[in-house]
Amino acid sequence: MDKLRSMEIFVSVVDQGSFTAAAETFRISPVMVGKHIRQLEERLGTRLLARTTRRQSLTEIGQQYVEQCRQILAQIAAAETGAEAMRATPRGKLKITAPVSFGSERIAPLMAEYLAAYPDVSLELNLNDRMVDLVEEGFDAAIRIGALEDSGMVARPLQHYAMVICASPDYLAKHGTPRTPDDLARHECVDFMQWSRHMRWRLSGKEARHDGAAVESRFRSNNGQALRMAALHGFGIVMQAEILLADDIAAGRLVPLLRDYVPAPRLMHLLYPRDRQPTPKLTTFIDFMLERYGPAATPPPATLT
Repeated sequence: MDKLRSMEIFVSVVDQGSFTAAAETFRISPVMVGKHIRQLEERLGTRLLARTTRRQSLTEIGQQYVEQCRQILAQIAAAETGAEAMRATPRGKLKITAPVSFGSERIAPLMAEYLAAYPDVSLELNLNDRMVDLVEEGFDAAIRIGALEDSGMVARPLQHYAMVICASPDYLAKHGTPRTPDDLARHECVDFMQWSRHMRWRLSGKEARHDGAAVESRFRSNNGQALRMAALHGFGIVMQAEILLADDIAAGRLVPLLRDYVPAPRLMHLLYPRDRQPTPKLTTFIDFMLERYGPAATPPPATLT
């Protein structure tokens, strides 16, 4: 027999004063009520009810036990009510992880709008360029850039993640403008440490493919903003996400280079664990992101000139 069910029946017997009344409440026989009470007594190794032919009363242990049962059943009811509420309307903490550049430049500015629309939701945005384990680290969803492994997760495609190569006008005035990838061997190129050897400065165009082997970097960082600042201050050529550098290009602080050789835009997905009934807080975030960055969303105005 189910222990919680037996507790419920025991509390009902105490509250209503008889096995018969409890049996009517739970639509079972008085005999079955007695079996539930006996099961509890056998588990505890003591009597809960002192019964005579005319009446029944709680033993000392029974008095203590029935109050503990009430507390347990109340906590379960509260937990179920809370769970039902979370299923019924967006509420609770939403934990999202995203790459640093996309998260800071695109997700963070929109979160005021999302949180205003759903006042019972709180957001925890973890910006990290490493591969995060969603289940093990307790995240609801992740933004992933690049090809995906078969992880059993749900993957919703977003707009592609475009790259751009830039340098400041001052740098170009001093060192000249590279026209082909081979020219990079004569320039300072700031390097992103998170790139693998197979990704860094791999450029391709109509003429040939450049594998980046000749590109030497005296300044490397695991943060795109740090590389952006180095380029803005005239130290070298930077290759980073278009979303990170677009405003600087539009303002003339950076000049786009080697347009015909920039790596092809990379795939980007919104990833989340498979669940037959995802919570409203997650489904609203998914809809929010797809509306703004899904394949069918209107892309932001072009800022490159």
